[in-house]
Amino acid sequence: MRFIKVSSTNFRNLELSSEINVDHKKVLLIGDNGQGKTNFLELLYLLCYGNSFRTSNLRDIVNFKEKSFYISGIFEDERGLKRNISFIFKNGTRVIKIDNKQITDRKELIYNIPCIVFSHSDLDFVNGQPESRRKFFNQTLSMYDSLFFDDFRYYSKIVKQKNMALKESSLELLPIYDQLLSQYGLNIMRARIKAVYEMNQIFPELYEKVSGIKNVKIKYKPSWKNCSTEEDIQKILEKNRDRDLILKFNTTGISRDKFLIEGDNGDLSTSGSTGQLRLASLVLRATQSQFYKKKTGKDPVLLVDDVLLELDIKKRSTFLSLLDGYSQAFFTFLPKEQYFNDDSEDTDKMVLTVCDGGFI
Repeated sequence: MRFIKVSSTNFRNLELSSEINVDHKKVLLIGDNGQGKTNFLELLYLLCYGNSFRTSNLRDIVNFKEKSFYISGIFEDERGLKRNISFIFKNGTRVIKIDNKQITDRKELIYNIPCIVFSHSDLDFVNGQPESRRKFFNQTLSMYDSLFFDDFRYYSKIVKQKNMALKESSLELLPIYDQLLSQYGLNIMRARIKAVYEMNQIFPELYEKVSGIKNVKIKYKPSWKNCSTEEDIQKILEKNRDRDLILKFNTTGISRDKFLIEGDNGDLSTSGSTGQLRLASLVLRATQSQFYKKKTGKDPVLLVDDVLLELDIKKRSTFLSLLDGYSQAFFTFLPKEQYFNDDSEDTDKMVLTVCDGGFI
Protein backbone atom coordinates (compact mmCIF):
# COMPACT_ATOMS: atom_id res chain seq x y z
CA MET A 1 0.00 0.00 0.00
CA ARG A 2 1.35 3.38 -0.97
CA PHE A 3 0.37 6.80 -2.21
CA ILE A 4 0.80 7.31 -5.94
CA LYS A 5 -0.22 10.95 -6.44
CA VAL A 6 -1.60 13.76 -4.30
CA SER A 7 -2.93 17.26 -4.91
CA SER A 8 -4.40 20.11 -2.89
CA THR A 9 -6.08 23.49 -3.15
CA ASN A 10 -5.94 26.11 -0.37
CA PHE A 11 -4.33 23.64 2.03
CA ARG A 12 -2.11 25.71 4.33
CA ASN A 13 0.78 27.08 2.21
CA LEU A 14 1.01 24.15 -0.21
CA GLU A 15 0.91 24.80 -3.96
CA LEU A 16 -0.31 21.49 -5.33
CA SER A 17 -3.11 22.44 -7.71
CA SER A 18 -1.62 19.89 -10.13
CA GLU A 19 -0.95 16.35 -8.96
CA ILE A 20 2.49 15.50 -7.63
CA ASN A 21 3.81 11.98 -8.14
CA VAL A 22 5.12 10.30 -4.97
CA ASP A 23 5.14 6.70 -6.22
CA HIS A 24 8.29 5.61 -4.38
CA LYS A 25 8.87 3.57 -1.24
CA LYS A 26 11.03 6.25 0.35
CA VAL A 27 10.26 9.96 -0.16
CA LEU A 28 12.62 12.56 1.32
CA LEU A 29 11.25 16.08 1.77
CA ILE A 30 14.15 18.53 2.10
CA GLY A 31 13.78 22.18 3.08
CA ASP A 32 14.24 24.85 5.71
CA ASN A 33 11.75 25.25 8.54
CA GLY A 34 8.41 26.80 7.59
CA GLN A 35 8.50 25.82 3.92
CA GLY A 36 5.69 23.24 4.00
CA LYS A 37 7.29 19.86 4.78
CA THR A 38 5.08 19.14 7.79
CA ASN A 39 2.05 20.50 5.94
CA PHE A 40 2.59 17.84 3.30
CA LEU A 41 2.67 15.07 5.91
CA GLU A 42 -0.48 16.52 7.46
CA LEU A 43 -2.19 16.31 4.07
CA LEU A 44 -1.34 12.61 3.80
CA TYR A 45 -2.48 11.92 7.35
CA LEU A 46 -5.79 13.69 6.70
CA LEU A 47 -6.39 11.45 3.69
CA CYS A 48 -5.72 8.39 5.85
CA TYR A 49 -7.78 9.26 8.92
CA GLY A 50 -10.01 12.23 8.16
CA ASN A 51 -8.45 14.38 10.88
CA SER A 52 -5.17 16.16 11.57
CA PHE A 53 -2.35 15.22 13.92
CA ARG A 54 -1.68 18.95 14.51
CA THR A 55 -5.06 20.57 15.17
CA SER A 56 -8.62 19.61 16.03
CA ASN A 57 -9.98 22.64 14.16
CA LEU A 58 -9.90 22.14 10.40
CA ARG A 59 -10.37 25.88 9.88
CA ASP A 60 -6.74 26.25 10.98
CA ILE A 61 -5.71 24.35 7.85
CA VAL A 62 -7.41 26.60 5.30
CA ASN A 63 -4.98 28.87 3.49
CA PHE A 64 -4.99 32.52 4.59
CA LYS A 65 -7.96 34.54 3.27
CA GLU A 66 -9.66 31.42 1.87
CA LYS A 67 -12.77 29.68 3.23
CA SER A 68 -12.29 26.08 2.13
CA PHE A 69 -9.68 23.53 1.13
CA TYR A 70 -9.61 20.47 -1.09
CA ILE A 71 -7.15 17.56 -1.07
CA SER A 72 -7.07 14.31 -2.98
CA GLY A 73 -4.87 11.31 -3.43
CA ILE A 74 -4.49 8.19 -5.52
CA PHE A 75 -3.22 5.18 -3.60
CA GLU A 76 -2.49 1.53 -4.26
CA ASP A 77 -4.32 -0.82 -1.92
CA GLU A 78 -3.16 -4.19 -0.58
CA ARG A 79 -4.50 -5.93 -3.69
CA GLY A 80 -2.49 -3.67 -5.99
CA LEU A 81 -5.58 -1.77 -7.16
CA LYS A 82 -5.37 1.98 -7.66
CA ARG A 83 -8.04 3.89 -5.73
CA ASN A 84 -8.75 7.53 -4.93
CA ILE A 85 -9.66 9.57 -1.86
CA SER A 86 -10.89 13.15 -1.82
CA PHE A 87 -11.51 15.49 1.09
CA ILE A 88 -13.36 18.81 0.93
CA PHE A 89 -13.74 21.15 3.88
CA LYS A 90 -16.19 23.98 3.26
CA ASN A 91 -18.49 26.03 5.50
CA GLY A 92 -17.39 24.04 8.54
CA THR A 93 -18.33 20.71 6.96
CA ARG A 94 -16.09 17.94 5.66
CA VAL A 95 -17.02 15.70 2.74
CA ILE A 96 -14.86 12.61 2.23
CA LYS A 97 -15.16 10.33 -0.78
CA ILE A 98 -13.49 7.03 -1.58
CA ASP A 99 -13.62 6.07 -5.26
CA ASN A 100 -16.06 8.96 -5.72
CA LYS A 101 -18.51 7.52 -3.16
CA GLN A 102 -19.18 9.70 -0.12
CA ILE A 103 -18.59 8.04 3.22
CA THR A 104 -20.78 8.82 6.21
CA ASP A 105 -18.68 7.19 8.96
CA ARG A 106 -14.95 7.79 9.45
CA LYS A 107 -14.65 4.08 10.20
CA GLU A 108 -15.05 3.51 6.45
CA LEU A 109 -11.87 5.54 5.89
CA ILE A 110 -9.35 4.55 8.55
CA TYR A 111 -8.76 0.97 7.43
CA ASN A 112 -7.80 1.84 3.85
CA ILE A 113 -4.26 3.17 4.37
CA PRO A 114 -2.62 2.28 7.70
CA CYS A 115 -0.54 5.32 8.58
CA ILE A 116 1.79 6.08 11.49
CA VAL A 117 3.17 9.58 12.11
CA PHE A 118 6.30 10.42 14.10
CA SER A 119 5.99 14.00 15.33
CA HIS A 120 7.40 16.28 18.05
CA SER A 121 4.16 16.06 20.02
CA ASP A 122 4.77 12.31 20.53
CA LEU A 123 6.83 13.28 23.57
CA ASP A 124 3.48 13.65 25.36
CA PHE A 125 3.09 9.87 25.17
CA VAL A 126 5.98 9.54 27.63
CA ASN A 127 5.84 12.58 29.93
CA GLY A 128 2.56 14.29 29.07
CA GLN A 129 -0.87 14.00 30.63
CA PRO A 130 -2.39 10.49 31.10
CA GLU A 131 -4.96 11.39 28.44
CA SER A 132 -2.20 11.65 25.82
CA ARG A 133 -0.91 8.17 26.61
CA ARG A 134 -4.43 6.72 26.53
CA LYS A 135 -4.91 8.34 23.14
CA PHE A 136 -1.80 6.61 21.79
CA PHE A 137 -2.93 3.15 22.89
CA ASN A 138 -6.51 3.74 21.74
CA GLN A 139 -5.15 4.68 18.33
CA THR A 140 -2.85 1.64 18.27
CA LEU A 141 -5.75 -0.73 18.94
CA SER A 142 -8.20 1.04 16.62
CA MET A 143 -5.79 0.72 13.69
CA TYR A 144 -6.44 -3.01 13.37
CA ASP A 145 -9.35 -3.89 15.67
CA SER A 146 -12.71 -2.57 14.49
CA LEU A 147 -14.43 -4.16 17.52
CA PHE A 148 -12.25 -2.09 19.86
CA PHE A 149 -13.08 1.00 17.78
CA ASP A 150 -16.81 0.31 18.22
CA ASP A 151 -16.51 -0.56 21.91
CA PHE A 152 -14.62 2.65 22.62
CA ARG A 153 -17.09 4.72 20.63
CA TYR A 154 -20.08 3.20 22.49
CA TYR A 155 -18.36 3.53 25.87
CA SER A 156 -17.62 7.23 25.26
CA LYS A 157 -21.24 7.84 24.22
CA ILE A 158 -22.59 6.13 27.34
CA VAL A 159 -20.26 8.10 29.64
CA LYS A 160 -21.64 11.33 28.17
CA GLN A 161 -25.20 10.13 28.74
CA LYS A 162 -24.42 9.07 32.31
CA ASN A 163 -22.72 12.41 33.06
CA MET A 164 -25.80 14.23 31.82
CA ALA A 165 -27.99 12.11 34.09
CA LEU A 166 -25.68 12.81 37.04
CA LYS A 167 -25.85 16.55 36.40
CA GLU A 168 -29.63 16.37 36.38
CA SER A 169 -29.70 13.98 39.40
CA SER A 170 -31.71 11.56 37.25
CA LEU A 171 -31.27 8.27 39.13
CA GLU A 172 -33.51 5.82 37.30
CA LEU A 173 -31.18 5.23 34.33
CA LEU A 174 -27.90 5.01 36.25
CA PRO A 175 -28.03 1.21 36.75
CA ILE A 176 -28.55 0.74 33.00
CA TYR A 177 -25.65 3.03 32.17
CA ASP A 178 -23.44 1.19 34.66
CA GLN A 179 -24.34 -2.17 33.14
CA LEU A 180 -23.39 -0.92 29.67
CA LEU A 181 -20.20 0.74 30.93
CA SER A 182 -19.14 -2.50 32.58
CA GLN A 183 -19.79 -4.45 29.37
CA TYR A 184 -17.90 -2.20 26.97
CA GLY A 185 -15.35 -1.13 29.55
CA LEU A 186 -14.34 -4.71 30.31
CA ASN A 187 -13.81 -5.38 26.59
CA ILE A 188 -11.61 -2.29 26.35
CA MET A 189 -9.63 -3.15 29.48
CA ARG A 190 -8.97 -6.69 28.27
CA ALA A 191 -7.86 -5.40 24.88
CA ARG A 192 -5.48 -2.93 26.54
CA ILE A 193 -4.00 -5.61 28.81
CA LYS A 194 -3.36 -7.88 25.84
CA ALA A 195 -1.93 -5.11 23.67
CA VAL A 196 0.51 -3.94 26.36
CA TYR A 197 1.68 -7.51 26.93
CA GLU A 198 2.30 -8.01 23.20
CA MET A 199 3.92 -4.59 22.75
CA ASN A 200 6.28 -5.41 25.60
CA GLN A 201 7.60 -8.22 23.41
CA ILE A 202 8.81 -5.49 21.05
CA PHE A 203 9.40 -2.20 22.89
CA PRO A 204 12.14 -3.16 25.41
CA GLU A 205 14.30 -4.78 22.75
CA LEU A 206 14.03 -1.83 20.37
CA TYR A 207 14.80 0.64 23.14
CA GLU A 208 17.85 -1.35 24.22
CA LYS A 209 19.16 -1.60 20.64
CA VAL A 210 19.23 2.16 20.27
CA SER A 211 20.08 3.29 23.81
CA GLY A 212 21.89 0.34 25.34
CA ILE A 213 19.54 0.59 28.35
CA LYS A 214 17.74 -2.58 29.44
CA ASN A 215 14.48 -3.25 31.24
CA VAL A 216 12.48 -0.27 29.94
CA LYS A 217 8.89 -1.44 29.59
CA ILE A 218 5.30 -0.28 29.18
CA LYS A 219 3.09 -0.58 32.26
CA TYR A 220 -0.70 -0.49 32.31
CA LYS A 221 -2.58 0.57 35.46
CA PRO A 222 -6.37 0.17 35.04
CA SER A 223 -8.77 2.30 37.04
CA TRP A 224 -10.86 -0.79 37.77
CA LYS A 225 -8.26 -2.75 39.72
CA ASN A 226 -8.63 -6.51 40.17
CA CYS A 227 -11.78 -6.66 38.07
CA SER A 228 -12.23 -9.69 35.83
CA THR A 229 -16.00 -9.72 35.29
CA GLU A 230 -18.78 -7.26 34.52
CA GLU A 231 -20.19 -7.91 37.98
CA ASP A 232 -16.90 -6.80 39.57
CA ILE A 233 -17.04 -3.53 37.66
CA GLN A 234 -20.70 -2.90 38.43
CA LYS A 235 -19.97 -3.23 42.15
CA ILE A 236 -17.30 -0.51 41.86
CA LEU A 237 -19.63 1.74 39.89
CA GLU A 238 -22.41 1.28 42.43
CA LYS A 239 -19.99 1.91 45.31
CA ASN A 240 -18.94 5.21 43.73
CA ARG A 241 -22.46 6.37 42.86
CA ASP A 242 -22.83 8.77 45.78
CA ARG A 243 -19.53 10.43 44.93
CA ASP A 244 -20.50 10.61 41.26
CA LEU A 245 -23.75 12.37 42.20
CA ILE A 246 -21.88 14.92 44.31
CA LEU A 247 -19.24 15.60 41.62
CA LYS A 248 -21.76 15.32 38.76
CA PHE A 249 -19.60 13.03 36.58
CA ASN A 250 -18.48 9.40 36.34
CA THR A 251 -15.33 9.07 38.48
CA THR A 252 -14.01 5.60 37.57
CA GLY A 253 -13.43 3.66 34.39
CA ILE A 254 -11.20 3.17 31.39
CA SER A 255 -11.09 6.94 30.79
CA ARG A 256 -8.93 7.12 33.92
CA ASP A 257 -6.56 4.27 33.13
CA LYS A 258 -2.84 5.04 33.21
CA PHE A 259 -0.01 3.94 30.93
CA LEU A 260 3.60 4.43 32.02
CA ILE A 261 7.04 3.87 30.55
CA GLU A 262 9.14 2.44 33.36
CA GLY A 263 12.81 1.53 33.78
CA ASP A 264 14.94 0.34 36.66
CA ASN A 265 14.61 3.80 38.26
CA GLY A 266 10.83 3.93 37.97
CA ASP A 267 8.65 6.15 35.79
CA LEU A 268 10.76 7.45 32.90
CA SER A 269 8.81 10.72 32.84
CA THR A 270 10.41 11.70 36.17
CA SER A 271 13.71 9.77 36.05
CA GLY A 272 14.72 9.99 32.38
CA SER A 273 16.79 12.61 30.59
CA THR A 274 15.38 14.65 27.70
CA GLY A 275 17.18 12.39 25.23
CA GLN A 276 15.81 9.24 26.87
CA LEU A 277 12.28 10.65 26.79
CA ARG A 278 12.54 11.60 23.13
CA LEU A 279 13.96 8.20 22.27
CA ALA A 280 11.17 6.46 24.18
CA SER A 281 8.56 8.38 22.17
CA LEU A 282 10.27 7.38 18.91
CA VAL A 283 10.53 3.75 19.96
CA LEU A 284 6.84 3.76 20.93
CA ARG A 285 5.98 4.73 17.37
CA ALA A 286 8.38 2.12 15.94
CA THR A 287 6.76 -0.43 18.25
CA GLN A 288 3.34 0.65 17.02
CA SER A 289 4.48 0.01 13.46
CA GLN A 290 5.90 -3.46 14.18
CA PHE A 291 2.94 -4.37 16.39
CA TYR A 292 0.52 -3.41 13.63
CA LYS A 293 2.41 -5.56 11.13
CA LYS A 294 2.39 -8.55 13.49
CA LYS A 295 -1.35 -8.23 14.05
CA THR A 296 -2.34 -7.73 10.41
CA GLY A 297 0.55 -8.85 8.21
CA LYS A 298 0.39 -5.43 6.51
CA ASP A 299 3.13 -2.82 6.20
CA PRO A 300 2.01 0.70 7.22
CA VAL A 301 2.86 4.04 5.65
CA LEU A 302 5.25 6.05 7.86
CA LEU A 303 5.35 9.85 8.17
CA VAL A 304 8.56 10.85 9.97
CA ASP A 305 8.54 14.56 10.73
CA ASP A 306 12.01 15.88 11.61
CA VAL A 307 12.08 14.13 15.00
CA LEU A 308 15.66 12.84 15.05
CA LEU A 309 17.59 16.05 15.76
CA GLU A 310 17.76 15.42 19.52
CA LEU A 311 19.51 12.06 18.98
CA ASP A 312 23.24 11.77 18.32
CA ILE A 313 24.35 10.52 14.91
CA LYS A 314 24.90 6.93 16.06
CA LYS A 315 21.46 6.66 17.66
CA ARG A 316 19.83 8.25 14.59
CA SER A 317 21.44 5.68 12.32
CA THR A 318 20.51 2.77 14.59
CA PHE A 319 16.93 3.98 14.96
CA LEU A 320 16.45 4.40 11.21
CA SER A 321 17.74 0.86 10.67
CA LEU A 322 14.80 -0.38 12.76
CA LEU A 323 12.26 1.23 10.42
CA ASP A 324 12.38 -1.42 7.73
CA GLY A 325 8.85 -2.82 7.85
CA TYR A 326 6.89 -0.22 5.91
CA SER A 327 5.17 -0.02 2.55
CA GLN A 328 6.12 3.64 2.07
CA ALA A 329 7.81 6.28 4.19
CA PHE A 330 7.97 10.07 3.99
CA PHE A 331 10.84 11.76 5.84
CA THR A 332 11.31 15.50 6.41
CA PHE A 333 14.89 16.79 6.71
CA LEU A 334 16.64 20.12 6.88
CA PRO A 335 19.11 20.89 4.07
CA LYS A 336 22.48 19.11 4.37
CA GLU A 337 21.16 16.51 6.81
CA GLN A 338 22.47 13.11 5.78
CA TYR A 339 20.68 10.33 7.65
CA PHE A 340 20.64 7.91 4.73
CA ASN A 341 23.54 6.75 2.64
CA ASP A 342 23.56 8.21 -0.85
CA ASP A 343 22.92 4.86 -2.52
CA SER A 344 22.65 5.25 -6.28
CA GLU A 345 21.17 1.73 -6.49
CA ASP A 346 18.18 2.73 -4.37
CA THR A 347 15.83 3.21 -7.32
CA ASP A 348 12.71 3.33 -5.15
CA LYS A 349 13.69 6.61 -3.47
CA MET A 350 12.88 10.16 -4.45
CA VAL A 351 14.01 13.51 -3.08
CA LEU A 352 11.75 16.57 -3.16
CA THR A 353 13.03 20.04 -2.29
CA VAL A 354 10.33 22.07 -0.54
CA CYS A 355 10.34 25.87 -0.81
CA ASP A 356 7.43 28.21 -0.04
CA GLY A 357 4.92 25.38 -0.39
CA GLY A 358 6.27 24.31 -3.78
CA PHE A 359 8.10 21.12 -4.70
CA ILE A 360 11.11 20.64 -6.94
